[in-house]
Amino acid sequence: MEPSLLDALPALVVIDLQKGIVDGPKAHPVEGVVAHAVALAESFRSLGLPVVLVNVAGGAPGRTDFDYGDGDDDDEEDDDDAQDWMELLPDLDPRPSDLRVTKTNWGAFTNSTLHAQLQERGVTQVVLTGINTQIGVETTARTAYELGYNVVLVTDAMTSFDATAHDHSVTRIFPRLEQNTTTADLLAILATRPA
Repeated sequence: MEPSLLDALPALVVIDLQKGIVDGPKAHPVEGVVAHAVALAESFRSLGLPVVLVNVAGGAPGRTDFDYGDGDDDDEEDDDDAQDWMELLPDLDPRPSDLRVTKTNWGAFTNSTLHAQLQERGVTQVVLTGINTQIGVETTARTAYELGYNVVLVTDAMTSFDATAHDHSVTRIFPRLEQNTTTADLLAILATRPA
């Protein structure tokens, strides 16, 4: 990725790095994905660039097979489990300046205020990281592309429970959406920008 390919006002969008999503086996070590997202968030914040922290709180309207707990909606403990499931990882160190989006669909733009918030700030480019590559990240990337944003996908700052699906997104879909890069390359570009 060349420095000229990073817009004047990009926003980092971190997808679903929350307690309920990071658990379980993944194609790549979650610790590395989280560490890369944290490093990017710190760099964006230090430059005064927007950071968007996205979590998911359920399935699309009409879905009945999505459950956080044991299926007993009357149990107060299930509400606590759901809240814990949706909680962002503390490593992200959310700040008051961060934009927060809670989604109920695969993508962060659908039925949310994300597009309006980015437009209010003059953002023209989204830089995406997160879990799961072929679900939340890819859906958000596709919609961002359709809305006219330049899209950067930080492929070593994302993973999935399915290695084949992750690889398909990274090698087949993402090159059609715009620019793939790595955390190290993007951090090097960000380091050249004036604070």
